[in-house]
Amino acid sequence: MRTDTSWGTLPAREHLPVEVTDAPVLDVTIPVYNEEQDLEPCVRRLHEHLARTFPYSFRITIADNASTDRTPQVAARLDTEIPEVRAYRLEQKGRGRALRTVWSHSDAPVLAYMDVDLSTDLNALLPLVAPLISGHSDLAIGSRLSRSSRVVRGPKREFISRAYNLILKSSLSARFSDAQCGFKAIRGDVAQRLLPMVEDTGWFFDTEMLVLAERAGLRIHEVPVDWIDDPDSTVHIVKTAAEDLKGVWRVGRALAVGALPLDRLARPFGDDPRDRRIGGVPGGLARQLVGFCFVGALSTLFYLLLYSGFRSMASPQLANAAALLVSAIANTAANRRLTFGVRGRERAVRHQAQGLVVFAIGLALTSGSLAALDAATGTPSHSTELAVLIAANLAATVLRFLLLRAWVFPERRTDDFPARDTATSSATAPATATATGTGTGTGTGTAPAPASSSDTADLDPRTAR
Repeated sequence: MRTDTSWGTLPAREHLPVEVTDAPVLDVTIPVYNEEQDLEPCVRRLHEHLARTFPYSFRITIADNASTDRTPQVAARLDTEIPEVRAYRLEQKGRGRALRTVWSHSDAPVLAYMDVDLSTDLNALLPLVAPLISGHSDLAIGSRLSRSSRVVRGPKREFISRAYNLILKSSLSARFSDAQCGFKAIRGDVAQRLLPMVEDTGWFFDTEMLVLAERAGLRIHEVPVDWIDDPDSTVHIVKTAAEDLKGVWRVGRALAVGALPLDRLARPFGDDPRDRRIGGVPGGLARQLVGFCFVGALSTLFYLLLYSGFRSMASPQLANAAALLVSAIANTAANRRLTFGVRGRERAVRHQAQGLVVFAIGLALTSGSLAALDAATGTPSHSTELAVLIAANLAATVLRFLLLRAWVFPERRTDDFPARDTATSSATAPATATATGTGTGTGTGTAPAPASSSDTADLDPRTAR
């Protein structure tokens, strides 16, 4: 992704090293609230499965969301009895808050979470995290809506799930299939950059994280899962749906105005195979041509509608100039983001100024065409004017693309990007956060700083073992 900010890029995805370290490779978080009955069977079953099938070191973290029953006592006992289990106590509710806080403190390179009811078959856990360990993907999600998934649940929840994902696809252009399945994983280096950008602290946390990751160009791997609905689930469907719709509106508005610094999630230039240069073919040319043609088609339609509206109130020259000016501003903004991938507000004014110069050239071509038509026919019909303008715009379009690509949004050189090691060290300054365990899977190590000061206050160090 092209970026005009000074933030360093994420390190290139690589297979995690195989040497033995104190930190576990995988940290599975189980967020709970008043789950005194289900917590122990869940943790023991998950621990037995990981110990039997998972080829790397692991940790299970219980994130207690301000439970008021015996859940904290059960979590503390499991922490004491099982070396690979640790317990965190948060004094505020919210699944998103729990995940962000625990993941921000974790020293594991791969972070995952699952619901305490274990509705998802655990055989999908290794396929979920394998693409992250290998360096193939940045995030991974379980999908109940994949064709090869096997799901048992009532028609009400089925309808709500599919309707919600349809809303995401239509409003936020989401391409992932299942936003709310409680079975997800993320690489630790990605989480350090992504989690501070996620505002929601409740059930919309998953969706917001996935939408931002997808918009930033990160790779999301989907795993078909076998899933059985928990009839005793305590989730309030109506309240959760309302909060999710508010979140969709908030994120959609932020994306529309370019308020999110998605360039912080960029990979080094060349990490994406589409960025690799082929002899004689400029980098990214095919993608830019497709984007430019799409934006150009919409801009031309917009321009013609404006011209038709202005023509009823002004002369052809004035109507053409006004329509072309308005459409040129919209065209530059759209090409800036969609065609050439420039994010954020930095240099936006300069790009618009350069775009206006390109507009002036297009104005000269189209105005000259109208003047020639008027000189040749005297009083041309409206349809003839439109035909001449379309032909003139086609000629101006080719010149506009060349000027935008070579002058307004020139291709950045590889050496414009900071060195990988420098970017990594400058962008993620580590802070010491110690979590003490009682055996092999936990250990003591340094972990990244929490996402925000408010989340740090939520964490009770007296119960973090």
